[in-house]
Amino acid sequence: MNKLLFGSLFFLTSLTFGQTKDEQMLKDIYKMALTNSKSYVWLDDLSNKIGHRLSGSAGAEKGVLYSKQQLETLGLDRVYLQEVMVPKWVRGEKETAYILDQKNKISVPICALGGSIATPKNGLTAEVIEVKSLKELETLGEAKIKGKIVFYNRPMEPENIDAFVSYGRCGDQRRSGAQEAAKFGAVGAIVRSLNLRLDDFPHTGATSYGNLPQEKYIPTAAISTNGAELLSQKLKENPKLNFYFKQSCQQLEEVLSYNVIGEIKGTVHPEKIMVVSGHLDSWDLADGSHDDGAGCVQSMAVLELFKKLNYQPKNTMRVVLYMNEENGGRGGKQYEAESKRNNENHIFAMESDAGGFTPRGFSLECDEPNFTKVRSWIPLFEPYLIHLFVKGHTGSDIHPLTSTKIVKAGLRPDSQRYFDYHHAANDTFDAINKRELELGAASMAALLYLFDQYGID
Repeated sequence: MNKLLFGSLFFLTSLTFGQTKDEQMLKDIYKMALTNSKSYVWLDDLSNKIGHRLSGSAGAEKGVLYSKQQLETLGLDRVYLQEVMVPKWVRGEKETAYILDQKNKISVPICALGGSIATPKNGLTAEVIEVKSLKELETLGEAKIKGKIVFYNRPMEPENIDAFVSYGRCGDQRRSGAQEAAKFGAVGAIVRSLNLRLDDFPHTGATSYGNLPQEKYIPTAAISTNGAELLSQKLKENPKLNFYFKQSCQQLEEVLSYNVIGEIKGTVHPEKIMVVSGHLDSWDLADGSHDDGAGCVQSMAVLELFKKLNYQPKNTMRVVLYMNEENGGRGGKQYEAESKRNNENHIFAMESDAGGFTPRGFSLECDEPNFTKVRSWIPLFEPYLIHLFVKGHTGSDIHPLTSTKIVKAGLRPDSQRYFDYHHAANDTFDAINKRELELGAASMAALLYLFDQYGID
Protein backbone atom coordinates (compact mmCIF):
# COMPACT_ATOMS: atom_id res chain seq x y z
CA MET A 1 0.00 0.00 0.00
CA ASN A 2 1.18 3.51 -0.78
CA LYS A 3 2.80 4.97 2.37
CA LEU A 4 1.01 8.29 1.93
CA LEU A 5 -2.35 6.54 1.57
CA PHE A 6 -1.62 4.32 4.58
CA GLY A 7 -0.68 7.37 6.64
CA SER A 8 -3.87 9.17 5.64
CA LEU A 9 -6.02 6.17 6.53
CA PHE A 10 -4.24 5.81 9.86
CA PHE A 11 -4.80 9.50 10.60
CA LEU A 12 -8.49 9.32 9.71
CA THR A 13 -8.96 6.15 11.74
CA SER A 14 -7.26 7.73 14.74
CA LEU A 15 -9.32 10.89 14.37
CA THR A 16 -12.54 8.91 14.17
CA PHE A 17 -11.55 6.82 17.16
CA GLY A 18 -10.69 9.98 19.10
CA GLN A 19 -14.05 11.54 18.36
CA THR A 20 -15.88 8.36 19.31
CA LYS A 21 -13.92 8.11 22.54
CA ASP A 22 -14.67 11.71 23.43
CA GLU A 23 -18.34 11.40 22.53
CA GLN A 24 -18.61 8.35 24.77
CA MET A 25 -16.82 10.07 27.63
CA LEU A 26 -19.10 13.07 27.49
CA LYS A 27 -22.10 10.78 27.39
CA ASP A 28 -20.81 8.97 30.47
CA ILE A 29 -20.16 12.26 32.28
CA TYR A 30 -23.65 13.60 31.68
CA LYS A 31 -25.29 10.30 32.58
CA MET A 32 -23.34 10.01 35.83
CA ALA A 33 -24.09 13.63 36.75
CA LEU A 34 -27.83 13.19 36.19
CA THR A 35 -28.14 9.83 37.92
CA ASN A 36 -25.46 9.49 40.58
CA SER A 37 -24.05 12.80 41.77
CA LYS A 38 -24.12 14.21 45.31
CA SER A 39 -24.16 17.84 44.18
CA TYR A 40 -27.83 18.48 45.05
CA VAL A 41 -27.47 16.80 48.46
CA TRP A 42 -24.34 18.80 49.20
CA LEU A 43 -26.11 22.03 48.33
CA ASP A 44 -29.09 21.07 50.49
CA ASP A 45 -26.73 20.66 53.44
CA LEU A 46 -24.84 23.90 52.78
CA SER A 47 -28.07 25.84 52.39
CA ASN A 48 -30.43 24.31 54.92
CA LYS A 49 -28.14 22.87 57.60
CA ILE A 50 -25.48 25.59 57.57
CA GLY A 51 -27.14 28.65 56.05
CA HIS A 52 -25.41 31.90 55.12
CA ARG A 53 -21.63 31.90 54.96
CA LEU A 54 -20.56 35.54 55.05
CA SER A 55 -16.79 35.84 55.51
CA GLY A 56 -15.77 35.68 59.15
CA SER A 57 -19.10 34.22 60.29
CA ALA A 58 -19.83 30.97 62.10
CA GLY A 59 -21.62 29.77 58.95
CA ALA A 60 -18.50 30.32 56.86
CA GLU A 61 -16.47 28.26 59.34
CA LYS A 62 -19.05 25.46 59.22
CA GLY A 63 -19.06 25.60 55.42
CA VAL A 64 -15.29 25.14 55.35
CA LEU A 65 -15.40 22.09 57.63
CA TYR A 66 -18.37 20.53 55.81
CA SER A 67 -16.94 20.87 52.31
CA LYS A 68 -13.55 19.57 53.44
CA GLN A 69 -15.21 16.52 55.02
CA GLN A 70 -17.21 15.82 51.87
CA LEU A 71 -14.16 16.08 49.63
CA GLU A 72 -12.38 13.62 51.91
CA THR A 73 -15.07 11.02 51.18
CA LEU A 74 -14.27 11.09 47.44
CA GLY A 75 -10.91 9.34 47.69
CA LEU A 76 -8.90 12.25 46.31
CA ASP A 77 -5.13 12.24 46.51
CA ARG A 78 -5.07 15.29 48.74
CA VAL A 79 -7.56 17.50 50.60
CA TYR A 80 -6.37 20.49 52.60
CA LEU A 81 -7.14 23.99 53.88
CA GLN A 82 -5.31 27.14 52.82
CA GLU A 83 -5.23 29.96 55.37
CA VAL A 84 -6.56 33.37 54.38
CA MET A 85 -7.31 36.44 56.50
CA VAL A 86 -10.75 37.87 55.71
CA PRO A 87 -12.80 40.93 56.69
CA LYS A 88 -15.59 40.51 59.23
CA TRP A 89 -18.58 42.78 58.64
CA VAL A 90 -21.81 42.18 60.55
CA ARG A 91 -25.25 43.48 59.66
CA GLY A 92 -26.75 43.83 63.11
CA GLU A 93 -30.50 44.20 63.61
CA LYS A 94 -32.89 44.32 60.67
CA GLU A 95 -32.87 47.67 58.89
CA THR A 96 -35.90 49.98 58.76
CA ALA A 97 -36.76 52.81 56.38
CA TYR A 98 -39.66 55.23 55.78
CA ILE A 99 -40.64 57.76 53.18
CA LEU A 100 -41.77 60.81 55.18
CA ASP A 101 -44.17 62.70 52.93
CA GLN A 102 -45.95 65.45 54.86
CA LYS A 103 -48.14 63.52 57.34
CA ASN A 104 -47.59 60.12 55.69
CA LYS A 105 -45.02 57.58 56.90
CA ILE A 106 -44.55 54.84 54.27
CA SER A 107 -42.39 51.83 55.08
CA VAL A 108 -40.05 50.59 52.31
CA PRO A 109 -37.73 47.53 52.28
CA ILE A 110 -34.00 48.27 52.54
CA CYS A 111 -30.83 46.44 53.55
CA ALA A 112 -27.39 47.79 54.38
CA LEU A 113 -24.77 47.37 51.70
CA GLY A 114 -21.79 45.26 52.72
CA GLY A 115 -19.03 47.37 54.22
CA SER A 116 -21.34 50.26 55.08
CA ILE A 117 -21.21 52.02 58.40
CA ALA A 118 -24.25 52.30 60.67
CA THR A 119 -26.59 55.25 60.88
CA PRO A 120 -26.76 57.17 64.15
CA LYS A 121 -28.36 55.10 66.92
CA ASN A 122 -31.79 56.64 66.39
CA GLY A 123 -31.53 56.56 62.61
CA LEU A 124 -30.95 59.23 59.96
CA THR A 125 -33.53 61.63 58.51
CA ALA A 126 -32.83 64.02 55.63
CA GLU A 127 -34.16 65.35 52.37
CA VAL A 128 -33.59 63.14 49.32
CA ILE A 129 -32.11 64.00 45.96
CA GLU A 130 -32.55 61.51 43.11
CA VAL A 131 -29.83 60.89 40.51
CA LYS A 132 -29.44 58.39 37.68
CA SER A 133 -25.65 58.22 37.56
CA LEU A 134 -22.39 59.21 39.21
CA LYS A 135 -21.90 61.70 36.39
CA GLU A 136 -25.20 63.41 37.21
CA LEU A 137 -24.03 63.65 40.82
CA GLU A 138 -21.02 65.68 39.69
CA THR A 139 -23.16 68.08 37.68
CA LEU A 140 -25.30 68.83 40.74
CA GLY A 141 -22.32 69.57 42.95
CA GLU A 142 -22.06 70.25 46.65
CA ALA A 143 -24.61 73.09 46.65
CA LYS A 144 -27.46 70.73 45.84
CA ILE A 145 -26.19 67.61 47.61
CA LYS A 146 -24.74 68.69 50.94
CA GLY A 147 -26.80 67.53 53.92
CA LYS A 148 -29.04 65.28 51.81
CA ILE A 149 -29.48 61.57 51.17
CA VAL A 150 -28.50 60.72 47.60
CA PHE A 151 -30.91 58.28 45.95
CA TYR A 152 -29.31 56.38 43.05
CA ASN A 153 -32.14 55.21 40.82
CA ARG A 154 -30.64 53.83 37.62
CA PRO A 155 -32.46 50.58 36.71
CA MET A 156 -30.81 47.61 35.06
CA GLU A 157 -31.36 47.81 31.29
CA PRO A 158 -34.03 45.27 30.27
CA GLU A 159 -33.12 45.12 26.57
CA ASN A 160 -29.90 43.13 26.96
CA ILE A 161 -30.31 39.38 26.39
CA ASP A 162 -27.30 38.75 28.64
CA ALA A 163 -28.45 40.04 32.03
CA PHE A 164 -24.83 40.32 33.18
CA VAL A 165 -24.35 43.13 30.67
CA SER A 166 -27.18 45.03 32.35
CA TYR A 167 -25.69 44.33 35.76
CA GLY A 168 -22.27 45.57 34.73
CA ARG A 169 -23.62 48.84 33.40
CA CYS A 170 -25.23 49.95 36.65
CA GLY A 171 -23.04 48.33 39.29
CA ASP A 172 -20.95 51.47 39.84
CA GLN A 173 -23.75 53.14 41.81
CA ARG A 174 -23.65 50.34 44.38
CA ARG A 175 -19.88 49.96 44.50
CA SER A 176 -18.96 53.65 44.56
CA GLY A 177 -22.20 55.51 45.27
CA ALA A 178 -21.52 56.24 48.93
CA GLN A 179 -17.93 57.26 48.28
CA GLU A 180 -18.87 59.73 45.55
CA ALA A 181 -21.89 61.16 47.39
CA ALA A 182 -19.79 61.75 50.51
CA LYS A 183 -17.36 63.90 48.51
CA PHE A 184 -20.18 66.40 47.95
CA GLY A 185 -21.33 66.44 51.57
CA ALA A 186 -24.19 63.91 51.42
CA VAL A 187 -25.17 62.39 54.77
CA GLY A 188 -26.34 59.05 53.37
CA ALA A 189 -26.93 57.07 50.18
CA ILE A 190 -29.77 54.82 49.03
CA VAL A 191 -29.20 52.62 45.98
CA ARG A 192 -31.80 50.95 43.77
CA SER A 193 -31.38 47.16 43.96
CA LEU A 194 -29.63 45.57 41.00
CA ASN A 195 -32.55 43.50 39.82
CA LEU A 196 -34.49 43.34 36.55
CA ARG A 197 -37.92 42.69 38.06
CA LEU A 198 -40.11 44.74 40.39
CA ASP A 199 -40.33 43.13 43.83
CA ASP A 200 -39.90 43.82 47.52
CA PHE A 201 -36.48 42.18 48.00
CA PRO A 202 -33.61 44.60 48.61
CA HIS A 203 -30.36 43.23 47.17
CA THR A 204 -27.16 43.75 49.14
CA GLY A 205 -23.59 43.71 47.80
CA ALA A 206 -20.26 45.31 48.55
CA THR A 207 -19.73 49.05 48.66
CA SER A 208 -16.45 50.90 49.06
CA TYR A 209 -15.39 54.23 50.50
CA GLY A 210 -12.17 54.21 48.50
CA ASN A 211 -9.54 56.53 49.93
CA LEU A 212 -11.95 58.65 51.97
CA PRO A 213 -10.92 59.26 55.58
CA GLN A 214 -13.11 57.30 57.98
CA GLU A 215 -14.77 60.43 59.36
CA LYS A 216 -16.19 61.06 55.86
CA TYR A 217 -17.94 57.67 55.61
CA ILE A 218 -21.73 57.81 55.20
CA PRO A 219 -24.28 55.01 55.73
CA THR A 220 -25.55 53.38 52.54
CA ALA A 221 -28.31 50.89 51.86
CA ALA A 222 -30.08 49.17 48.97
CA ILE A 223 -33.79 49.74 48.46
CA SER A 224 -36.04 47.20 46.72
CA THR A 225 -37.08 47.95 43.15
CA ASN A 226 -40.70 48.47 44.23
CA GLY A 227 -39.47 50.78 46.96
CA ALA A 228 -37.32 52.70 44.48
CA GLU A 229 -40.26 53.17 42.12
CA LEU A 230 -42.40 54.46 44.98
CA LEU A 231 -39.72 56.82 46.28
CA SER A 232 -39.14 58.23 42.79
CA GLN A 233 -42.88 58.78 42.33
CA LYS A 234 -43.21 60.52 45.70
CA LEU A 235 -40.24 62.77 44.91
CA LYS A 236 -41.96 63.94 41.74
CA GLU A 237 -44.99 64.85 43.82
CA ASN A 238 -42.95 66.46 46.60
CA PRO A 239 -39.26 67.21 45.91
CA LYS A 240 -38.81 68.29 49.54
CA LEU A 241 -39.88 65.03 51.19
CA ASN A 242 -37.66 63.41 53.81
CA PHE A 243 -36.37 59.86 54.06
CA TYR A 244 -35.54 58.00 57.25
CA PHE A 245 -33.44 54.86 57.63
CA LYS A 246 -31.76 53.02 60.44
CA GLN A 247 -29.10 50.32 60.36
CA SER A 248 -26.62 49.03 62.94
CA CYS A 249 -23.96 47.28 60.84
CA GLN A 250 -20.29 47.41 61.78
CA GLN A 251 -16.85 46.42 60.54
CA LEU A 252 -14.88 44.27 63.00
CA GLU A 253 -11.29 43.04 63.04
CA GLU A 254 -10.14 40.63 60.35
CA VAL A 255 -10.34 36.91 61.17
CA LEU A 256 -8.67 33.73 59.96
CA SER A 257 -10.54 31.63 57.42
CA TYR A 258 -9.67 29.15 54.68
CA ASN A 259 -9.85 28.17 51.05
CA VAL A 260 -10.82 24.49 50.73
CA ILE A 261 -8.76 22.50 48.22
CA GLY A 262 -8.83 18.93 46.94
CA GLU A 263 -6.90 17.34 44.09
CA ILE A 264 -6.30 14.31 41.90
CA LYS A 265 -2.67 13.99 40.85
CA GLY A 266 -1.97 13.83 37.14
CA THR A 267 -0.60 10.56 35.76
CA VAL A 268 1.47 12.14 32.94
CA HIS A 269 2.01 15.78 33.93
CA PRO A 270 1.43 16.06 37.69
CA GLU A 271 3.26 19.41 37.65
CA LYS A 272 0.57 20.94 35.41
CA ILE A 273 -2.49 22.05 37.35
CA MET A 274 -6.08 22.44 36.18
CA VAL A 275 -8.49 24.21 38.55
CA VAL A 276 -12.26 24.02 38.82
CA SER A 277 -13.79 26.37 41.37
CA GLY A 278 -16.51 28.41 43.08
CA HIS A 279 -16.65 30.65 46.15
CA LEU A 280 -17.78 29.26 49.48
CA ASP A 281 -18.78 32.54 51.11
CA SER A 282 -22.20 34.11 50.57
CA TRP A 283 -24.08 37.18 51.68
CA ASP A 284 -26.01 36.98 54.93
CA LEU A 285 -29.59 37.69 53.84
CA ALA A 286 -30.10 34.09 52.70
CA ASP A 287 -28.14 30.88 52.27
CA GLY A 288 -26.55 31.77 48.92
CA SER A 289 -27.77 28.71 47.03
CA HIS A 290 -27.21 30.29 43.62
CA ASP A 291 -24.40 32.64 44.70
CA ASP A 292 -22.33 30.61 45.05
CA GLY A 293 -23.32 27.39 46.74
CA ALA A 294 -24.19 26.06 43.29
CA GLY A 295 -20.73 26.77 41.93
CA CYS A 296 -19.08 25.09 44.90
CA VAL A 297 -21.01 21.83 44.69
CA GLN A 298 -20.68 21.76 40.90
CA SER A 299 -16.92 22.09 41.23
CA MET A 300 -16.82 19.35 43.87
CA ALA A 301 -18.99 17.19 41.60
CA VAL A 302 -16.50 17.48 38.73
CA LEU A 303 -13.90 15.54 40.70
CA GLU A 304 -16.61 13.26 42.09
CA LEU A 305 -17.66 12.35 38.53
CA PHE A 306 -14.11 11.57 37.44
CA LYS A 307 -13.55 9.34 40.46
CA LYS A 308 -16.80 7.46 39.84
CA LEU A 309 -15.92 7.02 36.17
CA ASN A 310 -12.42 5.81 37.11
CA TYR A 311 -10.91 8.49 34.90
CA GLN A 312 -7.21 9.05 35.51
CA PRO A 313 -6.31 12.57 34.39
CA LYS A 314 -3.08 13.35 32.61
CA ASN A 315 -2.73 16.64 34.52
CA THR A 316 -3.36 17.40 38.17
CA MET A 317 -7.00 18.37 38.71
CA ARG A 318 -7.74 20.62 41.65
CA VAL A 319 -11.03 21.83 43.11
CA VAL A 320 -10.76 25.15 44.95
CA LEU A 321 -13.53 26.62 47.07
CA TYR A 322 -12.51 30.22 47.66
CA MET A 323 -13.38 32.29 50.71
CA ASN A 324 -14.37 35.99 50.62
CA GLU A 325 -15.27 36.64 46.99
CA GLU A 326 -18.22 38.78 48.02
CA ASN A 327 -16.56 41.47 50.10
CA GLY A 328 -12.86 41.44 49.45
CA GLY A 329 -11.70 38.75 47.03
CA ARG A 330 -9.10 37.61 49.55
CA GLY A 331 -9.41 33.90 48.73
CA GLY A 332 -8.52 34.23 45.06
CA LYS A 333 -5.65 36.60 45.81
CA GLN A 334 -4.26 34.30 48.51
CA TYR A 335 -4.48 31.28 46.23
CA GLU A 336 -2.46 33.10 43.57
CA ALA A 337 0.10 34.26 46.15
CA GLU A 338 0.60 30.69 47.38
CA SER A 339 0.77 29.44 43.80
CA LYS A 340 3.62 31.84 43.05
CA ARG A 341 5.40 30.98 46.29
CA ASN A 342 5.25 27.29 45.39
CA ASN A 343 6.22 27.87 41.72
CA GLU A 344 3.06 26.10 40.55
CA ASN A 345 2.19 25.92 36.87
CA HIS A 346 -1.53 26.34 36.17
CA ILE A 347 -2.52 25.62 32.59
CA PHE A 348 -6.30 25.86 33.00
CA ALA A 349 -8.74 27.42 35.48
CA MET A 350 -12.53 27.31 35.46
CA GLU A 351 -15.06 29.05 37.69
CA SER A 352 -18.79 28.68 38.25
CA ASP A 353 -20.25 31.85 39.80
CA ALA A 354 -23.32 32.71 37.74
CA GLY A 355 -25.98 30.57 39.40
CA GLY A 356 -27.22 27.01 39.11
CA PHE A 357 -29.44 27.56 36.08
CA THR A 358 -29.41 25.65 32.78
CA PRO A 359 -25.89 25.77 31.30
CA ARG A 360 -25.58 27.48 27.92
CA GLY A 361 -21.82 27.43 27.40
CA PHE A 362 -18.61 29.09 28.50
CA SER A 363 -16.81 32.42 28.40
CA LEU A 364 -13.09 32.16 27.82
CA GLU A 365 -9.91 34.13 28.36
CA CYS A 366 -7.30 32.69 26.03
CA ASP A 367 -5.36 33.30 22.85
CA GLU A 368 -6.69 32.58 19.37
CA PRO A 369 -5.18 29.07 18.92
CA ASN A 370 -6.81 27.85 22.13
CA PHE A 371 -10.08 29.60 21.34
CA THR A 372 -10.10 27.88 17.95
CA LYS A 373 -9.45 24.56 19.69
CA VAL A 374 -12.40 25.07 22.06
CA ARG A 375 -14.71 25.96 19.20
CA SER A 376 -13.69 22.76 17.40
CA TRP A 377 -15.32 20.89 20.29
CA ILE A 378 -18.74 22.48 19.74
CA PRO A 379 -20.11 19.36 17.96
CA LEU A 380 -19.32 17.33 21.08
CA PHE A 381 -21.43 19.69 23.21
CA GLU A 382 -24.35 20.14 20.82
CA PRO A 383 -26.24 17.00 22.01
CA TYR A 384 -26.36 18.63 25.47
CA LEU A 385 -27.63 21.99 24.13
CA ILE A 386 -24.38 23.74 25.00
CA HIS A 387 -23.74 26.25 22.24
CA LEU A 388 -22.21 29.43 23.67
CA PHE A 389 -18.41 29.72 23.44
CA VAL A 390 -17.33 33.36 23.60
CA LYS A 391 -14.47 35.45 24.86
CA GLY A 392 -15.18 37.40 28.03
CA HIS A 393 -14.94 37.61 31.80
CA THR A 394 -14.52 34.19 33.41
CA GLY A 395 -14.59 34.75 37.16
CA SER A 396 -13.49 37.08 39.94
CA ASP A 397 -11.61 34.45 41.92
CA ILE A 398 -9.58 33.06 39.02
CA HIS A 399 -8.89 36.54 37.69
CA PRO A 400 -5.70 37.01 39.78
CA LEU A 401 -4.30 33.62 38.73
CA THR A 402 -1.29 33.82 36.45
CA SER A 403 1.06 31.31 34.88
CA THR A 404 3.40 31.32 31.90
CA LYS A 405 0.41 30.34 29.78
CA ILE A 406 -3.09 29.64 31.02
CA VAL A 407 -6.60 29.23 29.64
CA LYS A 408 -9.47 30.44 31.81
CA ALA A 409 -13.14 29.50 31.46
CA GLY A 410 -16.35 30.60 33.16
CA LEU A 411 -19.52 28.52 33.13
CA ARG A 412 -22.31 30.53 31.46
CA PRO A 413 -25.75 29.41 32.64
CA ASP A 414 -28.93 31.04 31.38
CA SER A 415 -28.89 34.51 32.98
CA GLN A 416 -32.55 35.56 32.78
CA ARG A 417 -33.51 34.68 36.38
CA TYR A 418 -30.19 35.08 38.15
CA PHE A 419 -30.66 38.66 39.30
CA ASP A 420 -34.07 37.86 40.74
CA TYR A 421 -32.10 36.13 43.52
CA HIS A 422 -28.61 37.66 43.46
CA HIS A 423 -27.60 38.96 46.95
CA ALA A 424 -31.22 38.88 48.18
CA ALA A 425 -33.22 37.08 50.86
CA ASN A 426 -34.80 34.74 48.29
CA ASP A 427 -31.49 33.14 47.22
CA THR A 428 -32.49 29.92 48.95
CA PHE A 429 -32.43 26.22 48.18
CA ASP A 430 -36.00 26.15 46.89
CA ALA A 431 -34.84 28.35 43.99
CA ILE A 432 -32.54 25.55 42.75
CA ASN A 433 -33.57 23.04 40.08
CA LYS A 434 -31.77 19.75 40.67
CA ARG A 435 -31.45 18.82 37.01
CA GLU A 436 -30.14 22.23 35.96
CA LEU A 437 -27.56 22.12 38.74
CA GLU A 438 -26.35 18.68 37.63
CA LEU A 439 -26.19 19.67 33.96
CA GLY A 440 -23.90 22.54 34.92
CA ALA A 441 -21.54 20.19 36.76
CA ALA A 442 -21.49 17.82 33.79
CA SER A 443 -20.70 20.64 31.35
CA MET A 444 -17.80 21.77 33.52
CA ALA A 445 -16.46 18.21 33.75
CA ALA A 446 -16.77 17.78 29.97
CA LEU A 447 -14.69 20.87 29.19
CA LEU A 448 -12.11 19.97 31.83
CA TYR A 449 -11.83 16.46 30.36
CA LEU A 450 -11.20 17.79 26.85
CA PHE A 451 -8.50 20.19 28.00
CA ASP A 452 -6.92 17.41 30.03
CA GLN A 453 -6.86 15.14 26.97
CA TYR A 454 -5.58 17.66 24.44
CA GLY A 455 -3.74 20.25 26.53
CA ILE A 456 -3.32 23.92 25.65
CA ASP A 457 -1.52 25.25 22.58
